[in-house]
Amino acid sequence: MKRLGILTSGGDAPGMNAAIRAAVRSASARGIEMAGYLNGFTGFVANRYQLIDDRAVANVIQRGGTFIGTSRCPEFLDPGIRAAAAAQMRAEGVEGLLVVGGDGSFRGALALQDEHQVPVAGIPGTIDNDVWGTDETIGFDTAVNTAVLAVDQVRDTSESTGMMFFIEVMGRRSGAIALHTAVAAGAAGVLVPEARDEFSKLIKHLKRSIERGKRSHIIVVAEGEQAGGAFGVAKLVGEAIKSPYRVVVLGHIQRGGRPSVRDRVIASEAGALAVKALVEGRTGVMIGRNGGRPVEVPLADVVRNQHPAPRLDLLALAEAISG
Repeated sequence: MKRLGILTSGGDAPGMNAAIRAAVRSASARGIEMAGYLNGFTGFVANRYQLIDDRAVANVIQRGGTFIGTSRCPEFLDPGIRAAAAAQMRAEGVEGLLVVGGDGSFRGALALQDEHQVPVAGIPGTIDNDVWGTDETIGFDTAVNTAVLAVDQVRDTSESTGMMFFIEVMGRRSGAIALHTAVAAGAAGVLVPEARDEFSKLIKHLKRSIERGKRSHIIVVAEGEQAGGAFGVAKLVGEAIKSPYRVVVLGHIQRGGRPSVRDRVIASEAGALAVKALVEGRTGVMIGRNGGRPVEVPLADVVRNQHPAPRLDLLALAEAISG
């Protein structure tokens, strides 16, 4: 191989730059150029890229986001556009593609492989941690740490005022961020999309805590499909237990900021191993993690089994040790 391509797709996640850096330097060590497509599949379709060398990825590992940009590209759903993009790629001498993103991005990568025999490798990058076949995704650890820090700070106000706080975290269809945040921050309760029946249980628990004289109550709420859902939840709970409350929506601050050590390490491993897989002739794989070690997972399996359930045992733990 003489030249590979890389793109970041979908929502940005802390650690994506670390993955790009590792991929570029692993390719360079083998005498392979790396073309970075700008703004995800949008740049791939428009044939907009820049050649990235070792110096171009200096001083990026500590930066959040992705320096080559990302976006969502509905046009890529069109088979004709995919065909034209694959032809452009080959005309530019790009012989394989690394895709950093979630399962939607991997569906696009798999289509390129299946329809146009483009060698592809996936690197799971999403704060939601909702990709099948991997214990964790790039950005998840940083996002949870950001949320936990916010809860710790809000708790000071909750203790001072006796007011109940509902902290909404990101996660779309996945409650992974909410569950880990609730356990790590010692929340009084947590609500996630995968366990809708917990609402009445939460109200009973809060009433008992208030009767025992507890002053501070922090409830972590997963945003679900629409941000701002915590306002509706807070209104219902506040009315049910006759207690004042406030809502804090953390929003996109969870997607930015300096990536944690863990995200930098798993991203670096994944970037290097994705290049290795393509160079050694393996295509249609994602570099996931199992038992703390990197593994290759077939992309077809990842796409087929999208949105795995989070660890609901953490829900039981959060309830068992909440005050």
